[in-house]
Amino acid sequence: MSVSSLWETLHRSALESDEAFRTALRNALKRVRMSVKDFSRVSGVSESTLYKLLSGDRVNLRLSTYRRIVKALMRVEGAMQVAEPFIAIIAARPTLDAIERRSIRVRGREIQLREYAITSVEEAIIAAIRAEREGAKAIICAPIVSTTVEKVVNIPVSACPVALCRDPILKAAELAALKVLGG
Repeated sequence: MSVSSLWETLHRSALESDEAFRTALRNALKRVRMSVKDFSRVSGVSESTLYKLLSGDRVNLRLSTYRRIVKALMRVEGAMQVAEPFIAIIAARPTLDAIERRSIRVRGREIQLREYAITSVEEAIIAAIRAEREGAKAIICAPIVSTTVEKVVNIPVSACPVALCRDPILKAAELAALKVLGG
């Protein structure tokens, strides 16, 4: 299963219908946490035009406007991916609450741990895809979902070896960090 970027989803939706494009653009702005005003600044497309597109008042989009929107979304997504590296920890809230640190130190580098709370296998899969899209360099999750998660992401996945150590999640994060750092 391939995970599409936001701009690819937007592009495909433009070929589908006006409503699909509006929905994809709305979702993309929400995912990158940008207001219409901020996206207008980044894309060079006026706020007025963006509001009309999102409301359905403007159906026919000029090709130059479409290009600006897609290119801006590509830049924004690229910037998100260059953010500080982190390891995603996908687990139930009580497990996440028990983690005492929010980062680990491996080979002199501080690597952040980002939490993704889940309550089902389906949510674990969705969280894994989201974490990878947000720039995770590795994923830590329960052994019961790790083999499935490995099939849907292209980053290292470590199962949390609960029975093997006192701080299993941090140990799994250290192993994942070593994979990411090459060794």
